[in-house]
Amino acid sequence: MNIDALEAMLARGQDSAMLRLTLGNAYAKAGDSERAESHLRAAVTQDAGYSAAWRALGRLQQKAGELDAAAESYRQGLTAARERGDMQIVRELEVRLRRLEREG
Repeated sequence: MNIDALEAMLARGQDSAMLRLTLGNAYAKAGDSERAESHLRAAVTQDAGYSAAWRALGRLQQKAGELDAAAESYRQGLTAARERGDMQIVRELEVRLRRLEREG
């Protein structure tokens, strides 16, 4: 889906954590980090247990060199993933955190 279509859904009041994650990922892919972060933050505000949104936010922050913020996002995502039993994201975030600790 393109960004304009996603923004139109948002404008029609179809706001959801999933839509915000999708918009955040689309803006990140398009190179607009500021809008990406805004939508990803909205996603985790709407659903603090949305581990995929925390993971995406952490990746965006890591790419921007914001390593402390990325680690915190990964920790939040790890907590959420454990609570929901999403073991794939648990494993991925554990690896990402270990790598950040080695870098930092």
